Amino acid sequence: MYQFLTFEVAERIAVITVNRPDKLNALNDATIAELGRAIDEANAREDVAGVLLTGAGRSFIAGADISELESQSPLEAQRRARVGQAIFRRFETSPKPTVAAINGFALGGGCELAMACHVRLASEKAKLGQPEVKLGIVPGYGGTQRLPRLVGRGAALKLLLTGDMIDAAEAFRLGLVDQVVAPETLMDTARALLGAMVANAPLALAGCIEAVNRGQDVPLEEGCTIESDFFGLLSATADMKEGMRAFLEKRAPTFTGR
Repeated sequence: MYQFLTFEVAERIAVITVNRPDKLNALNDATIAELGRAIDEANAREDVAGVLLTGAGRSFIAGADISELESQSPLEAQRRARVGQAIFRRFETSPKPTVAAINGFALGGGCELAMACHVRLASEKAKLGQPEVKLGIVPGYGGTQRLPRLVGRGAALKLLLTGDMIDAAEAFRLGLVDQVVAPETLMDTARALLGAMVANAPLALAGCIEAVNRGQDVPLEEGCTIESDFFGLLSATADMKEGMRAFLEKRAPTFTGR
């Protein structure tokens, strides 16, 4: 079903692995299309509650496939960027938690895809950056927009305008990644984190994700209105009643997503 990815489900977690290790998992058009299909499959499957994204070999995703970009026309470039942006946005707006396990190089489009995930864990050996200016272009998959939102305008422009790579420790200091772990524990740590997330009520998880996404760039009062709407809507769910009852009865809840 997938040529450039692997898609495996275990314990309610879908692991999507970009699998072009000979190309350091560079994103060609076909791989980006498969990523779109994979996140759609994960969101549609009832046996999947969360998504873990990583790369095969020593790279997470080392950027775009330059062999495809070299000859693109202006219109082709614009179209390619918009297709990639739309697919990456599906990771960001997924109602199921998406976690990037950054095992190596996350450059260009790879850094952009990691930023589109809800949470980012990085190996101590990871390297991140947006080197597009060294190629005479700007990021095309949301890098100029998500990076300032994560690390602030000045720090983002420093990375964007120099094109420099940073290590995992600096990425954590800036807020580009949320946790740094030893390489050998990366996947287990990411699975454990997702496991803790998906043990909670699915509709509540989706509500948190959507409230944050919709409220991030609106005035605080409008964001609080969005939050109160979800607070009210979720109070009509069976999972809310189960969660409250389980708390009072001092037992683990059994959520059904209803």
